[in-house]
Amino acid sequence: MSGGLVWASCGPKEIANSLVGLTCNKRNSSGRSQKRFSGISFEKGASSFSSAVVAEPPRSSEERVYEVVLKQAALIKERKRVTKIYQDLVKDVDYTNIGDLLNAAYDRCGEVCAEYAKTFYLGTKLMTPERRKAIWAIYVWCRRTDELVDGPNASHITPTALDRWEERLTDVFAGHPYDMYDAALSHTVSKYPIDIQPFKDMIEGMRMDLRKSRYNNFDELYLYCYYVAGTVGLMSVPVMGIAPKSKAPIESIYSGALALGIANQLTNILRDVGEDAARGRVYLPQDELAQAGLSDEDIFRGKVTDKWKKFMKGQIKRARKFFDEAEKGVSELNSASRWPVSASSLLYRQILDAIEANDYDNFTKRAYVGKVKKLLLLPAAYGGTLLGPQKLTNMVRI
Repeated sequence: MSGGLVWASCGPKEIANSLVGLTCNKRNSSGRSQKRFSGISFEKGASSFSSAVVAEPPRSSEERVYEVVLKQAALIKERKRVTKIYQDLVKDVDYTNIGDLLNAAYDRCGEVCAEYAKTFYLGTKLMTPERRKAIWAIYVWCRRTDELVDGPNASHITPTALDRWEERLTDVFAGHPYDMYDAALSHTVSKYPIDIQPFKDMIEGMRMDLRKSRYNNFDELYLYCYYVAGTVGLMSVPVMGIAPKSKAPIESIYSGALALGIANQLTNILRDVGEDAARGRVYLPQDELAQAGLSDEDIFRGKVTDKWKKFMKGQIKRARKFFDEAEKGVSELNSASRWPVSASSLLYRQILDAIEANDYDNFTKRAYVGKVKKLLLLPAAYGGTLLGPQKLTNMVRI
């Protein structure tokens, strides 16, 4: 089953039935609970990302992740053919009874986004209404997934719970949502060529958080960053859209989105060193720490030394390289999406600047960008869509 056909098979007909089901008691005529799982397998005929990791250990994480990038790009290339199939599927769907429910579902996703990601939400307001709602739906699913291991009930989460969450995800892609948030995502993935693999890989990142708190080298850390953040870029590109006149290979645009997710996560890691240490976690390459003459104990002591400063300079330099790589993809996005993505990139770059301004003390000081500076960066980000992101970055840093 091709990725394009998988997308087309999860259409509004199934969502319409499921949305109606959300308003009733979900029981059939015999009084028994309806079976929620459709039995559709999205991995049949194709190796899952996780199994590929086990089967081919000699390859680097970056090479393995790039296979996922190629798969996502292939969906965009098939878009015209798939769109026609999709239109044939939904031409007789009656939206009269589900339109209000869908709007309410999307509105609720927007409220969650506004409450928990104010800067991100502000950026989405710059998008077209349809794209904005779709991004809200994706954000809420990602947040709910992250909350499983980082939320108030994280201590009770087991691998089995994550397995159930993945089964639920499969239902959502099959057009069988469980609640309003699921309904918004199910509708979104039916409208855009979004593949399930990045979503499943994000869940794999949550599994990794349950069993792993150290990373031997950057290859291991890169894979983790892909799972928990790079996946978001791959989920979002189909919604953001590609500029009609873009001549760049689709794979390079997806690679740019992936790089932005990696850059953002590396920035999060560098910003939160102290907070993570308090939880007994060290998200830094162990071999590079050793090469710098540092150990976990140095991090737990939280003392800024010359060795630490030198180490941090190297880590910040790497994160900025990923931001630079991401900018190549941002410039190829649809004009209606460039501004918020550019704003996100600029804001996260500023966190790296703030770490430097704090003299590399990310043990006791939290690097952040103030509200005034955030607002000032929005027009600067818009300028980046006109001048080109690299020129703008240089201007902002000057």
